[in-house]
Amino acid sequence: MKTMKLEIVTPSGLIYEGEARMVTLPGKEGEFGVLPEHAALVSLLDTGVITVETADGKEIMIAINKGYVKVDENKVSCIVDGAVLINDEEGKLAERLEEAKSLLRSAQTSDVAIATAVSKVESIKKAY
Repeated sequence: MKTMKLEIVTPSGLIYEGEARMVTLPGKEGEFGVLPEHAALVSLLDTGVITVETADGKEIMIAINKGYVKVDENKVSCIVDGAVLINDEEGKLAERLEEAKSLLRSAQTSDVAIATAVSKVESIKKAY
């Protein structure tokens, strides 16, 4: 299956970089998915969770507060104000979920967007 490069950057530095089969992004007008060879676009991102299907089929979630995304045929670049990588590789899932919820609640956006994003993060906790 085809993949594309994904990078997520904050003012503090690179949060995530890797190959992805699909990326779901929280756009200002609603969630949208990006596959390899997607048409080029630039879009605003709202408070929410970026979902990444990696090249090896794993799912990674990254909570963000706001930013923008630039999509090319083989690359997705997200520039965001704040992000928390939600991942259980180091056994710190509970701590990262709390960081993610804190980041989302501090966002300067609509209450609906914040509630939706926090709900999504809390559902991750139930899945593990």
